[in-house]
Amino acid sequence: MASLGVNIDHIANVRQARRGMEPDPVSYALLAELGGADGITVHLREDRRHIQDRDVKLLRSLVRTRLNLEMAATEEMAAIALEIRPDMVTLVPEKRQEVTTEGGLDVAGQRDALQSLVERLQAAQIGVSMFVDADPLQLEACRAMGARWVELHTGSYAEASWAQQPRELARLCEASFMARSLGLRVNAGHGLTYQNVEPIAAIEGIEELNIGHTIVARALAVGLEQAVRQMKALVQNPRTEPLFGSATP
Repeated sequence: MASLGVNIDHIANVRQARRGMEPDPVSYALLAELGGADGITVHLREDRRHIQDRDVKLLRSLVRTRLNLEMAATEEMAAIALEIRPDMVTLVPEKRQEVTTEGGLDVAGQRDALQSLVERLQAAQIGVSMFVDADPLQLEACRAMGARWVELHTGSYAEASWAQQPRELARLCEASFMARSLGLRVNAGHGLTYQNVEPIAAIEGIEELNIGHTIVARALAVGLEQAVRQMKALVQNPRTEPLFGSATP
């Protein structure tokens, strides 16, 4: 049964549209926890387009579940993570011109640059996850550099046509199985909605789904607590059989 990490970046997007004080993503993180969120995820971008340093500091002191800090693999972000000490850091690719993260991190192509950062964070007792595509080469690189977690990028599945979605789902199933065979723990996220999340939640071995935009969108109609409750019900009780059954690596 997967747990639910709620990404609150889009709460901060609304605040930053006016550069004001509301809505405060810190307050909404607490509402998400009241709704049953198992963790809170934020992406502190280098351009600070939504989440701000102040938000991360307050969240660290107030979040009672788990705080997952998504960040680029830079020295600036490493220093912030080592100061704040989130429960987990998820290393993601980042481009200034993108609207949202467009794909997984190229761990295989940046192994030497990333390995030192991973080792420093893990030495500080911060869990490190690598946000990667469902690609065997990337999974093997994550294991080789000593990472303990991966977060599978589900964007290709979420954006696929009805005809292509089964193939993308199969790739994620295979990647989850392979990652666990390599000794990695597995999360997943990106582009998941109330309409497409259940097949992903049913994949054997996925421990947590990180979901943001669709929950915040539904919260406009029903409130954040209720939106989180509705998503958590789908994640924990998907109306489909676990994919790959009870296979274990």
